[in-house]
Amino acid sequence: MPEGLWIKCPGCGKLLFKKAVVENLDVCPECDYHFRIGAAERIKYLVDEGTFEEFLTEMVTADPLNFEFRGTTYKERAKAAEKMVAGKEAMLVGKAFVKGRSIMLAVMDFNYLGGSMGAVVGEKLTVAIEKAIDESLPLVVVSSTGGARMHEGVVSLAQMAKTSAALAKFDDNGGLFISVLTDPTTGGVTASFAMLGDVIIAEPGALIGFAGPRTIYETIKVELPKGFQRAEFLLEHGFVDMIVHRKELRSEIARLIDYCGKK
Repeated sequence: MPEGLWIKCPGCGKLLFKKAVVENLDVCPECDYHFRIGAAERIKYLVDEGTFEEFLTEMVTADPLNFEFRGTTYKERAKAAEKMVAGKEAMLVGKAFVKGRSIMLAVMDFNYLGGSMGAVVGEKLTVAIEKAIDESLPLVVVSSTGGARMHEGVVSLAQMAKTSAALAKFDDNGGLFISVLTDPTTGGVTASFAMLGDVIIAEPGALIGFAGPRTIYETIKVELPKGFQRAEFLLEHGFVDMIVHRKELRSEIARLIDYCGKK
């Protein structure tokens, strides 16, 4: 039997026909577990077919620290990561339509160095925000990330302030920012632009927080409560506005744009 026809669901543990999962938007048909997906798949499921117009396609890291780790350079790791994603970095940005509503879209890809935010991600998002201001478009950002990129040190951390400042300007201009949090959304991204949305949407079961459960345990030796840092826990405690199934995300974003009068 050819390999890759079947996959095991991390949620319910059942063996699933992969084609059936893909046709279900990469959601388990048995338990609704939302599989992690790349930026290309995310865009395919979210926007109107053929409407995504990407820009800043050739931006790549300059490796500001000449970083090396265990005999491998950052540039070598970045080059290898390109083979795992649709673009050349951990974020794709562009214009698109969602059910006929024009938006500025930025989508992170966890498959590229854990979806980490470095100078390129910060610049791409900032340019997308500025274009959204110039063209009076609602901004939709889909986060899937391990946080700031350690390979770039303080340069990476600076992107937290840079993107937050750009969003402050966007807000001053009356922009609508819809932030979509997927599994996982952690670290410096959570501590900056991901939680600054006018409306914050989470996918079911998404891990959302600053430090992950393993890091917290290794630091303070405390076991977290069951479900802590999951989307449902954050909704209960007021950190996100709604949890939306992947099948309903297109409709919900279109509804929010109409409701806020931004179409």
